[in-house]
Amino acid sequence: MFSNLKHVLIRQVVNTLGWRANRRIVVIESDDWGSIRMPSKDVYNRLLKAGFAVDADPYCKYDSLASHDDLESLFEILTTVKDKNGHYPVMTANCVMANPDFERIKGADFMQYYYEPITETFKRYPKCRQSFNLWEEGKKTGIFHLQLHGREHLNVNRWMNELLKNDYAARLQFDNFCWGLTPITSHLIKKNFLSAFSGVQQTEAIEIIIAEGVKLFYDLFGYYPQSFIAPCYVWNNDVENILSRHNIKYLQGNYFQSISDFKNETKHKSRLNYLGKRNTNKQLYLVRNCFFEPGQNEQADWVNSCLKEIAFAFKHKKPAIISMHRLNFIGSIFVENRDKNLILLERLLKSIVSNWPDVEFITSDCLGDLINDMDEKDINY
Repeated sequence: MFSNLKHVLIRQVVNTLGWRANRRIVVIESDDWGSIRMPSKDVYNRLLKAGFAVDADPYCKYDSLASHDDLESLFEILTTVKDKNGHYPVMTANCVMANPDFERIKGADFMQYYYEPITETFKRYPKCRQSFNLWEEGKKTGIFHLQLHGREHLNVNRWMNELLKNDYAARLQFDNFCWGLTPITSHLIKKNFLSAFSGVQQTEAIEIIIAEGVKLFYDLFGYYPQSFIAPCYVWNNDVENILSRHNIKYLQGNYFQSISDFKNETKHKSRLNYLGKRNTNKQLYLVRNCFFEPGQNEQADWVNSCLKEIAFAFKHKKPAIISMHRLNFIGSIFVENRDKNLILLERLLKSIVSNWPDVEFITSDCLGDLINDMDEKDINY
């Protein structure tokens, strides 16, 4: 009861503060594209047999590289409706640019980290060998707009330290070409390897990781990213400064930012962000205020709850920025996960254009540009 009340109050505060517009704008933000997470159904079964409750964590159960079938099915749904301008719903697909090169790391006796671009990762998975081409097709169609989620969805320093110490859980995952199990699956999982910018870090190493991520992005897509979402929503001022030097103008996230301390493994602070808030680099925060995550909780009524959140945002003249992670649309581990969630997505999209015929679908960076382009007198803080 108290938790629900707190959520309502926070939502009211965040939808009261910041930028407003007399337009009904919907932005869809989707994270984790390109990251391996659960490599296959065979790996899932092996880990389950080894005593890890991978069926208890939706990300470990469902999330994986998007196959050809996953992408084609998703794109089919995204082209079922159009907004008032004749545009399809567009997903801001936040992608990582690389995954660990397991063979080279093992060959170096875990003394050196190596990564491979996502295009090389896709080649290793038969059902994903055309996935990059489909990303490009989605980009051209205007339904799959790529932005940066990091070089990889991995805390390299923490992971390599545990591998070098021969930690059982870390090595077991490594031997199965993954690293993303969480403490929900076993008491043996003591470290989070997913949050790239948490814990003890060298700022110089983070500078290299971000620089290489931006370069890989440009080399593969032919343009530089303008927006960024940190893995697990954990980052700090050092990360923002580095991103600013690489011309990242917009920082996606949730209401609360988890701020890590690179000198302390466990020290974290929280900061409330809202749409249009700026940091000292003049970067804008883009804050998610609607959620469609049926893969995370199959019992919830995600369509109606998301529609209510959209209505609440529009009531306060705020864009509806919808969180919609990749795992909702992945069927390579359990195909029913993808199929039933796409039915819900279609229902959500059709309800949006039916309820608000003047709706406009735009990307995260387009929203950022819109805020930046507004005259000062039109910004209501």
